[in-house]
Amino acid sequence: MSVFTHVTVGTNDLQKARTFYDNVLGALGQKRIADLDDKGSIWGESAPSFFVLKPANGAPASVGNGVTVSFEAPDRAAIDAFHAAALAAGGTCEGEPGPRGWAPHAYAAYARDLDGNKLAAYCFKPV
Repeated sequence: MSVFTHVTVGTNDLQKARTFYDNVLGALGQKRIADLDDKGSIWGESAPSFFVLKPANGAPASVGNGVTVSFEAPDRAAIDAFHAAALAAGGTCEGEPGPRGWAPHAYAAYARDLDGNKLAAYCFKPV
């Protein structure tokens, strides 16, 4: 059983966020599956799992300190592609692709999106 139905991050520029996440999540095999008019968009594989929305209260979107959204990657090459896509789309590096010593076979990369949300991609498969 899954623990989460979905994760949501906020944006202040929906059009730029759509382009960013189309590229970055596309590298992990996800696609945009719905647009919510000018309110946001939803990505996933076959079901909604990641939402990017303008805040419902009308206030500017802001970043949660200590919050990271981490995506499962099918392999290490997808993590490398995720990181490269994030940087090419205007994101910033928060951790180069490579092994992470806290778990066996952990390989990951970290980036921030255009609104400053911290993202990661992880794979726990052996090479």
